[in-house]
Amino acid sequence: MGANIKKGDLVQVITGAKQDRGGDRGKQGKVLKVFTATERVLVEGINRVTKHTKAGQTERGTKTGGIEVVEAPIHVSNVAIVDPESKKPTRVGFREEIVEKNGVKKTVRVRYAKASGKAL
Repeated sequence: MGANIKKGDLVQVITGAKQDRGGDRGKQGKVLKVFTATERVLVEGINRVTKHTKAGQTERGTKTGGIEVVEAPIHVSNVAIVDPESKKPTRVGFREEIVEKNGVKKTVRVRYAKASGKAL
């Protein structure tokens, strides 16, 4: 079984609070990492949280720690892949295509956007 969402895909948040209420719904971003065990994805610029790290020092003597803003994982059901043609969220389908390479034909499983039919 193949994965609907992979690292590097452009996705859009389809649930949660609207942007005018401080939420992330409608925002688009690139998938940085996929956590298959917990069914979550890390999306660039989405679900940003403030993280407090303990103060310390590096070998050079510079201070580390403080408050930093990082992305937190979001459940895979709350995002949808963006259609490359219409730039709107779409569902993902799988189809087998015949590819010829060096005179040899073989079938390849391809992900495609259901709205436009374009390969992802």
